[in-house]
Amino acid sequence: MKIKIIISLLLIVLTGTSFLYDGPPKPTYLKLTIPRGWPKPGNNIFANNPLTEEGFQLGKKLFYDGRLSKDGNIPCASCHQQFAAFSTYDHDFSHGFNNSFTKRNAPPLFNLAWMKELHWDGAINHIEVQPLAPMTAKNEMAETIENVLKKLNTDTSYKRMFKAAFGNASINSQRMLRALAQFTGSIQSYNSKYDKVKRGEATFTMSEEQGYTIFKASCNACHTEPLFTDNKFRNNGLDVNKSLLDSGRMAITGNTADSLKFKVPSLRNLYLTSPYMHDGRMITLQQVLEHYRSGINISQSTLDTLLKKRIAISEREEVDLLAFLYTLTDKDMSTNKRYAEVVTYKIHEGPH
Repeated sequence: MKIKIIISLLLIVLTGTSFLYDGPPKPTYLKLTIPRGWPKPGNNIFANNPLTEEGFQLGKKLFYDGRLSKDGNIPCASCHQQFAAFSTYDHDFSHGFNNSFTKRNAPPLFNLAWMKELHWDGAINHIEVQPLAPMTAKNEMAETIENVLKKLNTDTSYKRMFKAAFGNASINSQRMLRALAQFTGSIQSYNSKYDKVKRGEATFTMSEEQGYTIFKASCNACHTEPLFTDNKFRNNGLDVNKSLLDSGRMAITGNTADSLKFKVPSLRNLYLTSPYMHDGRMITLQQVLEHYRSGINISQSTLDTLLKKRIAISEREEVDLLAFLYTLTDKDMSTNKRYAEVVTYKIHEGPH
C-alpha cells in the first residue's frame, strides 16, 4: 500500500513538472524602428535572423569582447567607438594586431539596415558576414573563426546567452555572426536637431536655415535626405594616395569605370567622425569644403559628373553650411547606454 502511494505521488510530481517546464525561455522579439518619413530599407537584414533582445545583448557583449582578436586587445569597439558615432576618433587609420594599421579610415556604424553594400568599396553585401573581414585580417584582429569559437566555448556566460538567444547553448560561427548583426544593425541615428526640426520639435536658427538651403542646392544630390547618403559609389576628385594606391570600387568589380570610386558616406554625425575621406586625409570640415570648392581634380576620367564644375559657395555660405551640418549630430546615439559597453568591476577584499 505504501509503495502504491509513493508511486502515485511520484507520478503527480513528474506530471506536474512536465506541465511547468515549457522548454527554453522564449526570446523577446523586437522591431527595427523606421522613423516617420524615412524609406523602408531595401533589404530586411533581419529576415532570416529575427531581432530579439537576447540576440541584441549577446551581440553587444561580442562587439566589446577583445577575445575576438588574436591577442585579446582588439575588440570591434576599438575601431568603432560609440562617442565617435562608432568610428575611430582622431585617427586616419585604426590600430591593429602587432602594431599594424588598417588601410582605410574606419566608417561609422549606424543605420546599417539601409545599406546594401558595406565598406568603402562595397566588398561586403550582407551585414551577417561583415565581421569576418576584420576578424581574420592580419592587420586588424588577426584571429581565426575556429579560435574565436574555442574561446567563447570556455565561457559559461556565453553559453547561457547563446541559449537565451537561440534556444540552446550551441556556439557556432553562424550564431555569433547573427548576434553581432543584431547589435550593429540596431544602432540607429535619427534624433539630431535636424530630425527634431523635421518632426516639429525644434526650429533652425537663421544661419542653420540658410545652410540647409545651401545644402539642398549643392550637396543633396549625393548626400540625399534623410539618410544623407545615396549609398552609391562616386569619384569625388581626390588625388590618389601614393602610399596606398587605393583604386576603390574597381578592386572589387574589376571595371576601370569604377576607378577611384568610393561609397558616399552619410553626413550624419560629421562633427563626431573626424578625420574624413576614405583615407582620413582631412582633419576638419573646413578642409573638406575647401576640397569641393577648389581642390577637386577635374582631369580624372571617372570623376563624378556632378563635380565637373566643382561646388561654388562663398565663405559666408560655408559658415552657414557648417552650422547646418552640425544639426546632424545625434548625441542621443553617441551617449545611449543601450549601445554602451557594460563594465563590471571586481572588488578585491584582501586577506581575511
